[in-house]
Amino acid sequence: MTMPAQVPTVDASEATRLVREDPSGPILLDVRETNEFLQVRAPGAVLVPTSIFMNRVEDLPSDRPILVICHTGARSAAVTAYLIRAGRGDVSNVAGGMVAWERAGLPIRHGPLDPGEGDLPAG
Repeated sequence: MTMPAQVPTVDASEATRLVREDPSGPILLDVRETNEFLQVRAPGAVLVPTSIFMNRVEDLPSDRPILVICHTGARSAAVTAYLIRAGRGDVSNVAGGMVAWERAGLPIRHGPLDPGEGDLPAG
């Protein structure tokens, strides 16, 4: 199977709106490493670092759209393309990643995780 000509994207503001409008809807999937996630993250994001993604891909809920985010959008674009090649049609890359998220003035969190923060939803 070939790589999609263009990876579907949403901007950070649209990603925030989609997640906020339907808390049981899209999952904001952060594919950065744990140390990056601890430095700055979007509220409600789930963490599956690229370094272990292939071990956890089966844990992603199949009944919810996925919005993939990283630092600048490169790793998340690769993960988005992989998921599309694997048959997922409900996946989009968050353009510009957390850099764009912060520039847009969207809510962020820093530091230690609250219990359960960053975990995939039980499915």
